[in-house]
Amino acid sequence: MERHKIKQGFHVEIIPPKQDSVKLEEDLALFASKFERIMASGFTASITDNAMGLLAFQGHECIEELGLIPRPGQVLIHLNTFHTKQALCGILDSCERLGIKSVLAISGDGSPRLPKLKPKDVEAEGTASVTSVELTRFIRKHYPEFTVGVAFNPYEPEEHEFEKLKRKLDAGASFVITQPIIQQNKVTDRLLSEYPGLPVIVEAWMSKKLYLLSDVVGYPIPEDAEFDPIETLKKLKELYPCCGLYLSLLGFKTQYETIEQLAKGDEK
Repeated sequence: MERHKIKQGFHVEIIPPKQDSVKLEEDLALFASKFERIMASGFTASITDNAMGLLAFQGHECIEELGLIPRPGQVLIHLNTFHTKQALCGILDSCERLGIKSVLAISGDGSPRLPKLKPKDVEAEGTASVTSVELTRFIRKHYPEFTVGVAFNPYEPEEHEFEKLKRKLDAGASFVITQPIIQQNKVTDRLLSEYPGLPVIVEAWMSKKLYLLSDVVGYPIPEDAEFDPIETLKKLKELYPCCGLYLSLLGFKTQYETIEQLAKGDEK
């Protein structure tokens, strides 16, 4: 069975409501409005899985509960290793029913409240713990119609990260999303050079909260540093015209209209 190809363009991150939310109905309504706006724009809704180890509802649960309609090729579900096997298969089965065919397999952020897949759960041998490599291989074996993507961190030791990427690709991954970059990045340039046919989606940091970005990239960024997310996004579009762009922490009220205008400019 031929897998569909991942869309390039804009991938807009959505974080589902926390399970301990005190304003759940309001949070679900906000999720629905963001999701429907992304669908209408022709972008991809990229839905996180217990981001930062905080227990949240699953993307497929929100979609089903709210009666939302995923458009073909416009939903990417993140899936990490902090699940039981039953929950893992339940998520993938639900995605199949909903027509969602794209998954981002990541190791994920742990929490004492979250179970962890065991190697036997994903038929992995020769490893003490399950990573995105084993998760990718399991999905590709048992859900071959899914397109599976993986993360790439240009801030990790370079050779080690490329070796990990090779194992992920050998396991069946067929696209990559980078950690956020805010300027031309030599490791990302090497990735594009060594894998010219591999779809790459570059993450753009859309928040002005630079202390959060410092935590991601692993080095301090002064809070008084000049940083304009929209201008940085425009620069990344020019630097990496063949890549998709993953928009994390996007301000729907303040930035979304500008993103739509940028996309319309690409269509001209």
